[in-house]
Amino acid sequence: MAGEITDKAVVLARGLGTRMRKQDEAVGLDDRQTAAADAGIKAMIPIRQPFLDYVLTALGDAGYRRICLVIGPDHDAIRRYYGHDVALARLSIDFAVQPQPKGTANAVLAAEPFADGEPFAMVNSDNYYPVGALAPLREQGGSGVALFDWQSMLTASNLPEERLRNFAVGHVEGGYLRGILEKPDEATWRALPRPIWISMNCWQFRATIFDSCRAIDPSPRGEFEITDAVQHSIDVLGERFRAVTVAEPVLDVTSRRDIAGVTEKLSAVEVRL
Repeated sequence: MAGEITDKAVVLARGLGTRMRKQDEAVGLDDRQTAAADAGIKAMIPIRQPFLDYVLTALGDAGYRRICLVIGPDHDAIRRYYGHDVALARLSIDFAVQPQPKGTANAVLAAEPFADGEPFAMVNSDNYYPVGALAPLREQGGSGVALFDWQSMLTASNLPEERLRNFAVGHVEGGYLRGILEKPDEATWRALPRPIWISMNCWQFRATIFDSCRAIDPSPRGEFEITDAVQHSIDVLGERFRAVTVAEPVLDVTSRRDIAGVTEKLSAVEVRL
């Protein structure tokens, strides 16, 4: 797989930010943070600098150099900041527009011209992933997924247990992903083998993922889900996703209550774009 090591990464920044827009009187934000939260653009929440700066810094530290931000048609603030305002020393940034919020698989399809047949990583814009996950994911070559140890997430991320229990769990056999279990119920959770590996939407794909994104049907909530495309790739196309298991936490910026904790945890991180 060494020939498939890539320096391309796709960052999904199209989300509507419904939970971030929700007012919370118990949370004290400054004016810049309030404006970004009201707009629902989680990637641009100021953590000294926009949160997405830290996401991109981690990608750069892991060896990714060519970045595509998947945005909405009205995301002028993201396009202006990364297209004109900020100085880029080691990254190049392109944009792909997802016209409507039809799900993560649909967002990935918007980046097909950027991928241009090459492998690429795919991450969320509202998650800060450790370099200890991104670097081995890149270096393994081919298709892969980073999965995160439940206990490490519980003790070191900014996510409380009740939210962690809502994340999907990876089913791993022989070092490869067999499937993703979405939001396991209590009985299923108790029966899961330990350690439990959580999926935080941190992937590396080959270009075959686009065929799977086109082949799947909408989920019950009416969106085209990247997890369904991955399962199609495994079951129908025979794609093998190497599981990179990581005992380091992911930070999450979903609601206003996340901002203070993430700000503290990223206080020592130097942004380098």
